[in-house]
Amino acid sequence: MSGTRAFSLFIAAALLALSWLNVQAAAAEQFPRKPAPEGARIYFSDLKDGAAVSSRFTVHFAAENIAVVPTDKPEPNSGHFHIIIDNPLPPPDVPIPNDPNHLHFGRGQQEAEIILPAGDHTLQLLMGDEHHMQFIPPVASEAIHVHVGASTVEKPRVPAPPGARISFVGLEDGAKIPTHSTVKFGASGVVIAAAGKASQEIPGSGHFHLLIDTDLPPLDREIPSDPNHIHFGRGQMETQLDLTPGPHTLQLLLGDYEHIPHDPPIMSKLIHVVAVDNGAPKTASAAPPPGRTPSPPDARVYFIYPKNGDTIYPHSTIRFGLSNMGVCPAGVYKLNTGHHHLLIDLPTPPLDKPLPNEPNLMHFGRGETEVKLSLSPGKHTLQLIFADYRHTPHDPPVISQRIEVTVLKPGQRLHPVQYHHHHYHHRHLRH
Repeated sequence: MSGTRAFSLFIAAALLALSWLNVQAAAAEQFPRKPAPEGARIYFSDLKDGAAVSSRFTVHFAAENIAVVPTDKPEPNSGHFHIIIDNPLPPPDVPIPNDPNHLHFGRGQQEAEIILPAGDHTLQLLMGDEHHMQFIPPVASEAIHVHVGASTVEKPRVPAPPGARISFVGLEDGAKIPTHSTVKFGASGVVIAAAGKASQEIPGSGHFHLLIDTDLPPLDREIPSDPNHIHFGRGQMETQLDLTPGPHTLQLLLGDYEHIPHDPPIMSKLIHVVAVDNGAPKTASAAPPPGRTPSPPDARVYFIYPKNGDTIYPHSTIRFGLSNMGVCPAGVYKLNTGHHHLLIDLPTPPLDKPLPNEPNLMHFGRGETEVKLSLSPGKHTLQLIFADYRHTPHDPPVISQRIEVTVLKPGQRLHPVQYHHHHYHHRHLRH
């Protein structure tokens, strides 16, 4: 961009800001503030201070001794709600701003669906009159704090190719199968490709996930990796399946290069099978190998949140990711599985022996893929090691990059929340 054009854009922006200030000043003169009704009170009716919420959630508002009406139908002693997000109350003598941190509900709404990124946030209700002016004194709720877990944050979904279908091959609903059997997958109208950035270049491609005895997971985030959600991130189209005798449900779900279901989801019908122990010998994968457990050459463990260089709150949810292996509890051997370990401010330990269990080397032997962590302010290093049923790293080891994060002091805040404009155009009234 040329210097002349950049200067012109700067001048235009400055004039626009000055114009908005003039509009606000004129509005303040034209619409003087009204006295607040006696005893007026507003509050969140279903949200408490310190609550843990999903990234997308619905919140309800309540009012006492003040009527809630649309801006185009004003009444005496009435107003409408605004939510202030991660900001102090705005100046009282100008109209309440209308931006991603100041949401207006000018139709008289008393509930809203809002979207927040992972982390800690403040929410506060503020009542405005039909001109979005505050009352004298302001009618506002207490500011409350909420925490959004990283695992609840929605991710953009890849469009599904038209007509894409997946199914089990040669396996029908109600079938009886051996407890140790080969299950094959079929696909049409979609390219099956390995997980990872390489398949991002193949439009609409994906890889299989097998859901065993479980419902569909949330479709707007990464498919879990555990004994009930088996990933086939190398593009496999069959598996050796070990089931306990008795009834089971099976369903296939395709995920994109980041293990996120497509939009709409590409999935098979859920089928019911009965596993029958026919006395056949167990597959070779049922017996642990001697020495260290081998890992697939393309296995990878990584942090979903936070990323290297992030600034986080003292109490944050750390979430782990895994590619081309499955999560299995400690003490249970299954081929190409293991569980996570988290190193905090520690060098990488020896990788040919069981990992110690100490405060700064945390074991997640139940198959957990996230942890609520409390860290002191300042800089910290984090590293993940994936280990087998004996807590011994695989061969070759599956370890993450060591990342560095900065933990805020109590009371410090991150930058204000930024939102995608389309969420607001579709979900909130603009005056």
